[in-house]
Amino acid sequence: MKGIFITGTDTGVGKSYFTALLTRALRAKSIPAIPLKPISAGDRADAILLSEAAGGTVSPAEISSVHFPAPLSPYAASIMEGRPFPWGVLREKLRQIETNYLGPFLVEGVGGWRVPLDPTLSVREWAQELALPVVVVARNTLGTLNHTLLTVDSIRQTRLPILGLILNEPTASPDPSTFTNPAILEELTRLPVLSLPHQAADLPTLPGWLIPA
Repeated sequence: MKGIFITGTDTGVGKSYFTALLTRALRAKSIPAIPLKPISAGDRADAILLSEAAGGTVSPAEISSVHFPAPLSPYAASIMEGRPFPWGVLREKLRQIETNYLGPFLVEGVGGWRVPLDPTLSVREWAQELALPVVVVARNTLGTLNHTLLTVDSIRQTRLPILGLILNEPTASPDPSTFTNPAILEELTRLPVLSLPHQAADLPTLPGWLIPA
């Protein structure tokens, strides 16, 4: 599969928001990007958002092929529903998507990098199976240095390449760390950082490292 794996430092950091922006930016350059959130929990708002970003080319059901109604980690949701995580369904649906669409594929993880999918495997191991380069999304707020550095360290242990970091401004009233986080993270991780203004309607720029090879 050709594309990018988009993970986060936590849940609710803006992964789907960023994936939608990237989908539109790539499609505007005639790159037929297909956004996917293969595992989801709670409502289907993110899948609808991503389908709209792709101009309806791919349906919400195709985008999120494994869905849990409860807004929990997939492992916790599986326990509540009394069923194991459906690895077979996930893999088969991804094979179908790859057959039906040219791509590249923007594969969004669920929650953060270490969210458990079953008793032994997490988002980390799933990303290793997909073997895609990784983009990390984080909140541009106080505390993000710790969360982002821990996430980057864990990804590097897998030897998956990290393309860069995305920093979302979650509120219209940024705290002082919003202005210092980007440069510090660039220095400490040696990775490019793209900052997104609060509620940006489009990417401020489309750097080369966000264009799937």
